Amino acid sequence: MPAKSLQELVDLARTHSPFYAEAYRAVPRTVSHITQLPLVDQDAFWAATRGNRLLTGPLTDAGVYKSGGTTGAPKLSPWTRTEHAEALTAFGAGMVQAGLKPGHRVANLFRAGELYSGFLFIEGALHHAPVDNVRLPVGGSAPNDYIADLVNGFGVHVLAGEPMKLSAVAEHLVQRGESAGSVELLLFGGDLLFTDLRPLLARAFPKAAISSVGYASVDAGLVASPVPGDDVRVHEAFPNRTLVEIVDSTTGEPITTPGVPGRVVVTNLFRTLMPILRYPAGDRAEWLDADCRRFRLLGRSEEGGRVGIVSMPSEDVRAVLVAADPERHIAGMQMVQRRWDGRDGIVLRLGCTGQPPADLTERLIAAVYAARPTYPEEVAAGAIHPLTIEWVPRSELVTNPRTGKLRQVVDERPKD
Repeated sequence: MPAKSLQELVDLARTHSPFYAEAYRAVPRTVSHITQLPLVDQDAFWAATRGNRLLTGPLTDAGVYKSGGTTGAPKLSPWTRTEHAEALTAFGAGMVQAGLKPGHRVANLFRAGELYSGFLFIEGALHHAPVDNVRLPVGGSAPNDYIADLVNGFGVHVLAGEPMKLSAVAEHLVQRGESAGSVELLLFGGDLLFTDLRPLLARAFPKAAISSVGYASVDAGLVASPVPGDDVRVHEAFPNRTLVEIVDSTTGEPITTPGVPGRVVVTNLFRTLMPILRYPAGDRAEWLDADCRRFRLLGRSEEGGRVGIVSMPSEDVRAVLVAADPERHIAGMQMVQRRWDGRDGIVLRLGCTGQPPADLTERLIAAVYAARPTYPEEVAAGAIHPLTIEWVPRSELVTNPRTGKLRQVVDERPKD
């Protein structure tokens, strides 16, 4: 399906979608620049699906995916047959950029079922990839011991899956005293792969490079392909298929200066049944070049905990912990927000694969306090509870039961 011009997309959307007709009421008939379009209001966008006011035509030939619901109520996203094929072709080419080589044996460990796109999308992308490959449709529900046996018994070259599934297989291999020397590439998707998982992956897969499988989501659709290099968060828009903007979180104005963080906004140039025009993807990023082509993902837009007046961005806290843990005992982190005795508190739940040193907990808390001095000040004032750390086996970190993604923040406070 050839890419459409911005004008064609706007004309189609405002003519055939009641939602876009209303949203573009004040937009000029001739659109010369994408910033003439308003950013999509996500609440209104998904509310329009319930009244059949979003799609541009009848739902007669399409595949339907559902988001994992990690940022609100799950969302249903239909793709026509040709739109789906276009996305798979682009994503398959991106996997070659990520390191997929001719003849690679690829174990697909993404999750399937309940309208989730992960497994099916990756399987389709492998079929559409421009190099020969051997596809092993394992799935995310397969036991880790089965996967470990398959990897070593069949000589698997590539594992593709969510970071928590890849780390679970790695932990199983390490516990068995084994490593998988045949694995040359780990392709992660569905979530960012954080630095705290790398030591475990390196022990289990000592010869493996690590790369993003690509950047896409059920609601925003196709977004960007991985850029080869050491930084696995760097991506660029698929040429002639997507437009990526980074906008100021407060004003919504486009950011064009490298190194300035903002919200990722996506426009799809080939989806017409459910147009995606200036849709906030829910992630933060920054440009790496003056031409605004390559960007680095920084995490979810609203990811992080808060206790009293103290904000605790997940990315910042994780960086502090990793820096204070040179021996790499931490294998995953999530924040747990709790309330007891009339005050809020945060527990840092840290995954580990062995027994951490006795003094490590104290050192980690001191490092967080040094980076967030307002926290101990508020503790001293009696406004919040002191920060605490809870060590658990990596497998006991809470994940989304449907997608397998790590829940960065778990809010256990009472609802009333």
